[in-house]
Amino acid sequence: MKIKLGNLASDIFITIYIVVTLYARFYYEPALNGNFLISIFLGLFALLFIWALIKIKFLNPNWFGLHNNKKK
Repeated sequence: MKIKLGNLASDIFITIYIVVTLYARFYYEPALNGNFLISIFLGLFALLFIWALIKIKFLNPNWFGLHNNKKK
């Protein structure tokens, strides 16, 4: 049995995850002393993590109704 989140729960999880990672990147950016490559790497890793969760079908985003999966 695979654990899956529903469409709305996935959308909310992804939104909160992106906001938190952006906040963390902006908060810790001054500590990196202008080394923006580390910040870019962290951002790409965060996106890779979300992509992997979608790929293994743990997250099932509906993009808040913009992506309609139902066939007519």
